[in-house]
Amino acid sequence: MDNFTFYAPTYFAFGKETENETGKYVKRFGGKKVLIHYGGGSVIRSGLLDRVKTSLSKEEISYVELGGAKPNPRSGLVYEGIELCKKEGVDFILAVGGGSAIDSAKAIAAGAVYDGDFWDYYQGKAVEEALPLGTVLTISAAGSEGSADSVITNENGMFKRGASGEALRPKFTVMNPELAKTLPPYQTACGITDIMAHLYERYLTNTKEVEVTDRMIEALLLTMIQEGTRIMEDANNYEARANIMWAAMMAHNNSCGVGRTQDWTSHVIEHELSALYDCAHGAGLAVVMPAVFTYNMHHDIMRFAKVAVRVWGCEMDFEHPGRTAKAGIEALRNFLISIGMPKNFAELGAKEEDIEKMAHIACFGDVNTGSIEGFVKLGQKDVEAIYRLML
Repeated sequence: MDNFTFYAPTYFAFGKETENETGKYVKRFGGKKVLIHYGGGSVIRSGLLDRVKTSLSKEEISYVELGGAKPNPRSGLVYEGIELCKKEGVDFILAVGGGSAIDSAKAIAAGAVYDGDFWDYYQGKAVEEALPLGTVLTISAAGSEGSADSVITNENGMFKRGASGEALRPKFTVMNPELAKTLPPYQTACGITDIMAHLYERYLTNTKEVEVTDRMIEALLLTMIQEGTRIMEDANNYEARANIMWAAMMAHNNSCGVGRTQDWTSHVIEHELSALYDCAHGAGLAVVMPAVFTYNMHHDIMRFAKVAVRVWGCEMDFEHPGRTAKAGIEALRNFLISIGMPKNFAELGAKEEDIEKMAHIACFGDVNTGSIEGFVKLGQKDVEAIYRLML
């Protein structure tokens, strides 16, 4: 196990009707003038936005609003939010929605106290200062409600890049599993896939002797298989929603990733798909992960065999461990298909003729240095080969 530090001081309010206490938490963490940032339709139609605003008014907290956050959040709305915050003297950001609204809110929070271009943070500059942020979560997926990370698509070139810094970790998160009941099955399945990706990409490590976090990841993957199946059968199953919602947070606040190297190859490769085709991030990951794992399997066959046996119940073939490893990857693929995820390029709307372009951007675009560093170091030709495995 590697040396590490870990500090994750987000305050979580979990359970039914907790959104009605949002104003109390904003006040607790010093907010006096709030930017409420959200997507659109569902938070308005469900009455959630009104309940949140009522809770703020109850605590005599003033607010301004910025809607319009979309999946694969865009830089244009971030710039608009930064300008609004500076104009209105906002001192606290409140994201109401899923990972896209939260990631966009984090970018606004960082940019609102920075004299330069917020995109500097998405080119490697550490985020050391930001407006305090709270979230009211509606979708179990990205884990942004408990993480120090944010991903934004720059519309100038359609680069999808990430930023990180403890200043971006939410001060509080309101988590009411009932708020996710109105999600369409496809979005629920995309969320399940994203959660599993966050777990797999921590599991794929070159660090030895990390049994504690291995077992934590395996337990969460088993939970996703069980509860993911239950929720796809009954969208109103509160207990399944609750378990998935907490698992999503645990999967990405990095409690499962400390003391070990991590692999974010699948995310990097998928980002080019969702940036170019605007497909759902989870759907892209469902196609990308099996291809990446198949390509990289021989780097450490026993690690893939280990998760195949412990999580997917595959029989260990000690004479031919590659068979066990492949069986585990196929079990993952079949599970994702069973919950309604796409299985190939065509079902994502992706095109073979774009493969070379996407691979080049993944390796050389923006500030990238020519390769993807992770469980296995990959160059452009490797990435092209992985994309072709998705055809």
